[in-house]
Amino acid sequence: MLSDTPFLQEVGRKIPTTEPLLTLVLDGAQLWAGTAGGLLRLEGDRFVVDSSLTGPVHRLVNAGGKIWAMTGTGLYRRDASMWTRISAEPVSDITRFRESWIASVGNRLWKVAGDQLELLTTNQARFAITRIVAHNGTLFVHGLGRLAPYATGRFGGIDAYTWPSDQAWDWGNLPSLVTREVLSTGSSLFVATDRGLGELRGMSLTPIRGEQGLPFEETLCLATGFTNDLWIGTTRGMIRRLGNQYQYFSGQRWLPSERVHAIVVGERIVYAATDRGLGVLDYVPYTLAKKAAYYERHLDDWGQRRLGFVHKLEWDAKQGGFVREVSDNDGGYSGNYLAAQCYRYAVTGDPVARREATNTFHALRWLEAMTGIPGFPARSVWAKGEIGHQADHGSGAYPAEWHDTADGLFEWKGDTSSDELCSQFYSFSLFLDLVATVPEKAQARAHLSRIAHHLIRNRWNLIDLDGKPTRWGRWDPDYFLTDEGRYDRGLQAVELLSFIKTAEVLTGEPTFAAAYQQLVDLGYPEYTLRTRNTFPPESILHFLDELSFWSHWNLLRFEQNPDRLAVYRRSYERSYEVVRVEENPWFNFLYGALTGNPCDTAASVEHLRSWPLDLRTWSYQNSHRSDLRTPAGHVALKGGTRTFSPRETEPLRWDHWLMQADGGSGGNDVVEPSGWLLAYWMGRHHGFIGAPTTDDPALLSGEPSRDREKGAKPYIGSSRPEGF
Repeated sequence: MLSDTPFLQEVGRKIPTTEPLLTLVLDGAQLWAGTAGGLLRLEGDRFVVDSSLTGPVHRLVNAGGKIWAMTGTGLYRRDASMWTRISAEPVSDITRFRESWIASVGNRLWKVAGDQLELLTTNQARFAITRIVAHNGTLFVHGLGRLAPYATGRFGGIDAYTWPSDQAWDWGNLPSLVTREVLSTGSSLFVATDRGLGELRGMSLTPIRGEQGLPFEETLCLATGFTNDLWIGTTRGMIRRLGNQYQYFSGQRWLPSERVHAIVVGERIVYAATDRGLGVLDYVPYTLAKKAAYYERHLDDWGQRRLGFVHKLEWDAKQGGFVREVSDNDGGYSGNYLAAQCYRYAVTGDPVARREATNTFHALRWLEAMTGIPGFPARSVWAKGEIGHQADHGSGAYPAEWHDTADGLFEWKGDTSSDELCSQFYSFSLFLDLVATVPEKAQARAHLSRIAHHLIRNRWNLIDLDGKPTRWGRWDPDYFLTDEGRYDRGLQAVELLSFIKTAEVLTGEPTFAAAYQQLVDLGYPEYTLRTRNTFPPESILHFLDELSFWSHWNLLRFEQNPDRLAVYRRSYERSYEVVRVEENPWFNFLYGALTGNPCDTAASVEHLRSWPLDLRTWSYQNSHRSDLRTPAGHVALKGGTRTFSPRETEPLRWDHWLMQADGGSGGNDVVEPSGWLLAYWMGRHHGFIGAPTTDDPALLSGEPSRDREKGAKPYIGSSRPEGF
């Protein structure tokens, strides 16, 4: 079990500018930025021009508690509320060293004496000095491809053969001679190059590149963090190095543009200068419990609840805002929210959790009742006249099938697939185990019974209004003889066996025991050994893993025959091994709960912590990265190379492939957080995640969702019929 200890949650914001920001400095809480046109001062969430310095400002430095500006007209020091010019020389850098401020001009070093510069030494470096840095009591000077110590008036040293040498290391080489920046932190001196970092410890230089975990190698600038971390600016975003771990911040979510010219770090805040403005990362103390409360509030603040269902939002240009998507699979996605609330209620006993669970339970029951076909649930429901996006597509590129309800107030979406059945059998079984009262147990069992009877009555098919099987509602032997059915039958067999076995165990009806035996006689258990296909690549549908895991949950819990259980366990172990590389917390916790085996809890918790609070799906790209390697102990059986953190991609549903390198929608979609809530509360219920280690209310309760005014307007249409 991992305790829910407080962690720092990133909260991103962007402040656009009309010109590139070239350099940054913090003066207490005041941020200054230099541009080709002059000096800017951050006031709130906007920059204002500071006319006290004009012309290009190419470097700003906080050295020894003083703020320095290097401009086209010389070196300036900020004294109180004014800038004092110290020199008209083209100073490249300045630092504090042994009670003095040392500046570099060309290949010479100067000392600040009062309000002017005087030569520190008449000796000259053998290269133009671009940076100077104090490290472990020694002053180092840096130029393009060069790094040398300065001591006793001399640059560099003498090698073993008494030849002059400006090299600061005995062992190793720079990754590249195209060097940009140098930074001292702790026992290391880091050098930024166009092919990664060089790390100097003692006199040993080692490279840090993609093979060492660096996400992108073309580095530009460096900054010391606030918690033993190192920040690295690159031409494609910025990187946080925390111990041996790297976090990559790029794309629309975090930065106005990707080329990072400078980074400065304050108290739990990071600023990044880019060509189109400032990227800001605030670090806010959170627990997973607080994050769960935040996401619950997000559902309300952003208008993601409606009629007992949870919804993704989509941008509507005509409406000028986000609206709810009434999708192809509302019943399936809302099943995850029902399951989450079941676990939440089991862990906390919170009546709000029970209220939300029963509300979603009745909404899913309603989907079956509205069709007028016993045991045939609708995919989703649309209220006539409501504002939103009504799905206009069906399965497999077929058109959507919408039908009026009997009362004429709604339309229901037909051509129902296995998704809805898998989700409902999974979530209803949890509702029965953890939440339902006696009357609700009867309703849940009757609901599942009608679906199972429908499948038996129609020879293992889901039959729509037209009397024909739906596109993805076939589990019959004839279908398995087709090319498509032969490819699908492993997963289809797991689904159908799970449906019928669940109905048998939960209702006790002899009909289901007989039907299950018929499936056994038809050889369905043997088909399950190939539940997960990994070839050909163009036929891999990653959302099928969710269907498989929904179905395995009940099948493995309810099967009692040891021989069949062994087959199903082999099926499940094979399926889990295919997805294990993704480090999906729901996959992991479900596997651990069913088998008792280790399930990579640490990676699962890290995944949950790394979800952004902003649930918009900003566009992202990772295919250019230098660290695209499959981790040791894993095999990428479905393609791809490695999983990606949600902070590097997007918030998602558990039908999403976590190894997808590029994607997003430019911020035009808002994901509902039901998948996150399910994984978190399941982890709590099964003991993978402990309770919060603090009782501080500020670390437990959900604060208002950010940008909530951008959410969809509340639903104001017709209500669910009485009894649902």
